[in-house]
Amino acid sequence: MKYNFKNMKKVLTILLITCSAINFAQDKAKTLLNEVSEKVRSYNNIALDFKYTLENISENIKQETKGDVVMQGDKYRLNILGVTRLFDGKSLYSISTEDEEVSITSNIDEDSNRITPSKMLSFYEDGYTYMLDIKQDVNGRKIQYVKLTPIDSDSEIENILLGIDAQTKHIYNLIQVGKNGTKTTLTVNSFETNQPLPKTLFTFDADKYKDYYINNLD
Repeated sequence: MKYNFKNMKKVLTILLITCSAINFAQDKAKTLLNEVSEKVRSYNNIALDFKYTLENISENIKQETKGDVVMQGDKYRLNILGVTRLFDGKSLYSISTEDEEVSITSNIDEDSNRITPSKMLSFYEDGYTYMLDIKQDVNGRKIQYVKLTPIDSDSEIENILLGIDAQTKHIYNLIQVGKNGTKTTLTVNSFETNQPLPKTLFTFDADKYKDYYINNLD
């Protein structure tokens, strides 16, 4: 049996070029994500207004809503769908004015794949492989996407596209695709940092909700 060493050499050359390109894309993605992480950690607090979209074409589902969140370290105050979610670093309070109910839990699963507000700008640091994806021009802003794939094969997430403003190194949007075909998109409309915050912003004041039903989930 004769081997065509010339063809084999071509194949090996192509493989080496492909591997080099992949490694380059991974290194560039890692550098960009590190820059985003450093920028986020440099702020004392972050306040976002955002649009949240959930859609599943096969199920004919499309929902859109707006929300806002203020984050300081692990603490956050999130307003979305008529519910305020307040996390003071230990307990999570879900306050529904429509139902006049407050749900309280201290059993917070930090190892969950769920992207909470306190992890929204740093979740990608662990548990994902990453690769540079497309770059888009959005209203004059250069948005570089990084494709994240969960390392855990049992994850319900297929992949995530993280859109990063190439100039400010701020996250512009996050597109999460589930293995069930559901796509959720969070787009940041405003990004403010180091704002003067009330001392009680992340504190649950029970006196304000005396007439509410208190549902302790622990």
